[in-house]
Amino acid sequence: MKKRLAVLCLAAMTLTACGNSNTQTDDTSNAVASTDPTEVTVFAAASLTESLNQIKEVYESEHPEVELVYNFDSSGTLQTQIEEGAVCDLFISAGQKQMDGLGDLVKSDSRVDLLENTVVLVAPKGAENAPASFEDLANVSSIALGNSDVPVGQYSEEILKYMGLWDGLNADGKITFGSNVKEVTSQVAAAAVDCGIVYRTDAASEPEIEVVATAPAESYSPAIYPAAVLTNAAQAEEAQEFLDYLKTDKAMDVFASVGFSRPDEA
Repeated sequence: MKKRLAVLCLAAMTLTACGNSNTQTDDTSNAVASTDPTEVTVFAAASLTESLNQIKEVYESEHPEVELVYNFDSSGTLQTQIEEGAVCDLFISAGQKQMDGLGDLVKSDSRVDLLENTVVLVAPKGAENAPASFEDLANVSSIALGNSDVPVGQYSEEILKYMGLWDGLNADGKITFGSNVKEVTSQVAAAAVDCGIVYRTDAASEPEIEVVATAPAESYSPAIYPAAVLTNAAQAEEAQEFLDYLKTDKAMDVFASVGFSRPDEA
């Protein structure tokens, strides 16, 4: 009888051990699953493509718990997407107008003027008919600009009106439009137009174009890039941490390498 009880006790202990083993395996599995990085969705102006992609590599290596998911386009298009309910945690616009237009959809206490850009006149590299200045635009056959809902297009219109060239270029049908600054840059790089107006940062990223003139500072509103976390951000804390990182000297060195500056330094 005693021998039988010992066998039963041993069996019960074995079953208990197996049960504990299964529980530990499940816990380990859950732990592995919980280490999947948190996706932080960033909507950013197209002119930030190169610099933010550089920053992404460094940031994710330092923060393996986070995966940055970018959506690059014109600020006007991104604004519309956000208004229509697109998933977005952090918005970086190339103009104040698009950020202002989102109203209560952005957390006002997170909003910051992150960067400033410069507007330049560019032409295909080595083109013989390239204008030498903004004043020479009266003599070109074609020029590419951003659409009116694109910040670089709005700055371009301000510059051309300031110089008294807008009405003439329009009346002569010399203007072609791009839906974002990258489209304008591509048109110039392909020599589909004589010249175009883009940001200095975009000119720096395209080897087939060259800057022929810089727009006078007084001819257009400052090209400020505001950034803010969205009110309904699913990953608000992580988005704010990334935004804080973008303000550090380490991130600013990347931005400066392509032509951006801090708003208080421009």
